[in-house]
Amino acid sequence: MNRLYRFAVLFVCSIVLGFAFNLFLLPHEVLSGGITGLAMVFGLLTPVNTGLWLVILNIPILIIGWMKLGKEFIWNSIFSVFTTSIAMQYIPVLKVTDDALLSTVFGGVIAGIAIGFIIRFYGSTGGFDVIGLVLTQKRDIPLGGLIFSLNSGVVFISGFIFSWDLALYTMASIYITGIVIDRVHTRHIKLNLMVVTDRGDELKNELISNLIRGITVMDGQGGYSNTERKVLYTVISRYELAFVKSLITSVDSRAFVSISETVEVIGNFRR
Repeated sequence: MNRLYRFAVLFVCSIVLGFAFNLFLLPHEVLSGGITGLAMVFGLLTPVNTGLWLVILNIPILIIGWMKLGKEFIWNSIFSVFTTSIAMQYIPVLKVTDDALLSTVFGGVIAGIAIGFIIRFYGSTGGFDVIGLVLTQKRDIPLGGLIFSLNSGVVFISGFIFSWDLALYTMASIYITGIVIDRVHTRHIKLNLMVVTDRGDELKNELISNLIRGITVMDGQGGYSNTERKVLYTVISRYELAFVKSLITSVDSRAFVSISETVEVIGNFRR
């Protein structure tokens, strides 16, 4: 059921991405970034459809992802890329609005939401998404900002091929998409978790069994009651928070839990 749900989300979001391209961005020659943007350039300049270019240009990128990110990720990405490609064959290229700025904003937002959920459900749209995910394995860099940086070269290409007005619209679209991706894909956000509990050993064992995280256990004492308690401290990703909260509640519903966002993690932290 989890796998079926994941593929359903990837399927829907990939089609939504096709709508963002064909109804908002392509009609005004506002490009997406990276490999997708190059596919749009070739699609506008040649009789070959943008969706087919998307598949051709993504082949070497997906090979890199296979080696660095694993088979499941790449199969999900291939599924997403092919779904978007096929959807773009059937979705007509129509102008929803004649205002290029409105199309840039809404196209960027819709694309950002779709890409953000595709990445969140362990897939990608290929291209620089894969390169960005490989790089974020080494450093806690916001993925949307990294993709924006990698994609900026497409802006200059579109400026020389089309016009600098369209290049600036492209830059705005890529920037908006990057911001929205970071609002949806929040794996780079790390949280400090401190738990004060009467059931320290049991909770520690549950956390270690269900999380791939190190836990520091300290002895604590209630300031008013003088009761001995255990204090558990660890750092988790934003994605793990909902699961950890439910796990803590199931073990000790009276535990005191403090959660705060951390600026940076240095040391042995599994990303």
